[in-house]
Amino acid sequence: MVGSNRKRIDVIDKVLGKPVFAGDMKADRLLFAVVYRSPRPHAWIKSIDVSGALAQPGIVKVITGEDIPGKKRFGVIKKDQPCLAEGRVRYVGEPILLIVGETENAARKAMSSVKIHFEDIEAIRDPFTAEKSGTLIHEDGNLLGHRKVIKGNVERGFAESDVIVEHTYSTTWLDHGFMETEAGVGYLDDAGRIVVVSSTQNIHYKMKEISRVLGISEDMVRVIQSTTGGGFGGKLDVTVELFLALAVYYTKRPVMMRFTREESFVSNTKRHPLYIEYKTGAKKDGSIQAVKVTIIGDTGPYISYGETVCLRVAVHSTGPYEVPNVHADSRMFYTNNPVCGAMRGFGVPQLAFAHESQMDAVARILNMDPLDIRLKNGLRKGSSTATSQILHDSVGFIDTLKKIEPFWRERKKSSHTSGFGIGCMFYGCGNTAISNPAKCHLRLTEDGKIALHSGVCEIGQGSDTILWQILLETLKIDEKNVVLVRGDTDTSSDVGSTSASRQTYISGKAVYEAARKLNRYLDEKGYYRGRSLGDICEEAMTENNVIFDGYFDPPTTQLDKETSEGAPYATYAFATHMTEVEVDDKTGVCLVKRVHAAHDVGRAVNPRLVKGQVYGGVAMGIGLALMEEFIPGKSESLDNYYMPTSMDMPEIEVFIVEDEEPTGPFGAKGVGEPALIPQAASIINGIQDAVGVKPSQLPCHIERLKKLIEDKKSERRQEP
Repeated sequence: MVGSNRKRIDVIDKVLGKPVFAGDMKADRLLFAVVYRSPRPHAWIKSIDVSGALAQPGIVKVITGEDIPGKKRFGVIKKDQPCLAEGRVRYVGEPILLIVGETENAARKAMSSVKIHFEDIEAIRDPFTAEKSGTLIHEDGNLLGHRKVIKGNVERGFAESDVIVEHTYSTTWLDHGFMETEAGVGYLDDAGRIVVVSSTQNIHYKMKEISRVLGISEDMVRVIQSTTGGGFGGKLDVTVELFLALAVYYTKRPVMMRFTREESFVSNTKRHPLYIEYKTGAKKDGSIQAVKVTIIGDTGPYISYGETVCLRVAVHSTGPYEVPNVHADSRMFYTNNPVCGAMRGFGVPQLAFAHESQMDAVARILNMDPLDIRLKNGLRKGSSTATSQILHDSVGFIDTLKKIEPFWRERKKSSHTSGFGIGCMFYGCGNTAISNPAKCHLRLTEDGKIALHSGVCEIGQGSDTILWQILLETLKIDEKNVVLVRGDTDTSSDVGSTSASRQTYISGKAVYEAARKLNRYLDEKGYYRGRSLGDICEEAMTENNVIFDGYFDPPTTQLDKETSEGAPYATYAFATHMTEVEVDDKTGVCLVKRVHAAHDVGRAVNPRLVKGQVYGGVAMGIGLALMEEFIPGKSESLDNYYMPTSMDMPEIEVFIVEDEEPTGPFGAKGVGEPALIPQAASIINGIQDAVGVKPSQLPCHIERLKKLIEDKKSERRQEP
């Protein structure tokens, strides 16, 4: 099973259109809820008049922040974000009122009858203003977090360097652009409990937040994941769940919410814009001696995952290279821009753009081949990371470079008109320097089967199939004897979020541990000597329905508060992408023609799914590099937010490197985010190879690239 291209267990139903997505659910006496959102980026709420809305036909209830029976704020890391704003709004799109109607049209129409008087406050539009402004978005200031990574003596390292390269890079907001917008249905079950079925990436977190906001015990709340049409981090935060719970709490009727694309754009969290000052020192032989990185981030008005990104970008600031002297300084500021949260890679795709541009720049000055400088400095077994963590196992970075090497050496023979770029990365699998365990249990059923109970949220990445394969491989049992029960807080333990490339590695290992226990039980009962599973299950019913638990928490350490020294992750993924681009120097059009991608995944549980992740990562990387730019106040829908389509996809060849991770299930680790991280960097380096310009801002879309090319031509004309 492990290592085989088993087809996804949900593929037939999805192809036939059988799964029901949240926005398509139906119920008797179904109500609809919509959110009235702030049109102002920063303002006091002086008065609210909802009488006009309540007078509209078909309106059942209008809910304000004053109506919340429990805690009024929520948040993944800190409970700082109001469920419904009271007294103040801090961004355009902040929820103020919840309107519940008999029909969706009635609820939306009633929004125009709401009257709110605002008194504007100065809006903080960028982190540099936030740092200096006397206007405070929160009472404790505009600085969310400040993290440092210090190793060796960076100034001594620069003094010992023969060349020093300094550049500044910047990235912007991106929207997740999932095909299915945020949606869900809430209702009361027969026991009077609040049940919410939603498109989500973390059922247990949503259950806990509903409990807090309603002021009821967790056992009175049930959250079920509906079939989910994409997430990429955008469905980790609370979206519809609290609103649905409040509406059901007050109306006692089933309630649906489904965001329009425009509402999704204005309300959903975005990728963090980062401003990166990068300084690299190297010897003449290409060995990197020192790296100094200053990162300024914009998290919007609330934390969400801003603290996570602030730390993770500092930890990953040197890329997959061993550097003896490091000083990374990462600060994240509050602004009145969109709330920024989790998006595939937690800031590392932005950093990869910077550190890979630097590697090419150093190689260019030293007249070295870009591949050779990476081979010289790449992390390998025994290497020390920026946090002084010694890597002992599963360090396949050099092997990913070697997989690409034949194509790189022959690149100019195949095309004299193209540009070629390399992008590399490493990425810590799991949450950073904190406990992030997963649990599951296996149960023998009355009908003679084995039920796998897991809280993992399948969002299209294939985790259902991966857990199923790990279970079957461990038990050596026929697939017809296994039932998967997952995505429901009633039937599973908390496994954490589907994020941080952690579910195959962490939940997969929990499944493996549970299966080992069941394996021993089945062996004792004679299953592997011919006794039927049905007989064993029947006997188990007399033994109080035997349960086999699995648990895994990756071994990490806390980081030093001053230097961040420590082991923030138990294992890292590594990758190298080589991209061929064609650039029209008259129009600025850049076409991505071909990608060779090599990934160290530890062990490929399902090689086809690994390749599928890489294909998706390449697509998203093209968007990050060349197209996608969310502009507050202007980007309203997919009509003016440009994303790659099938017409933009290049030829892709994927190479799987398997340097097994001892703590992973059958040696496996993650690939979800790594599939994206190096792609934009390889495109940007390919552009420079093609036309000799240095993009320092993402996205490098047609207009920006055309201007860079024209500026370069103008400089040449002015040369004596």
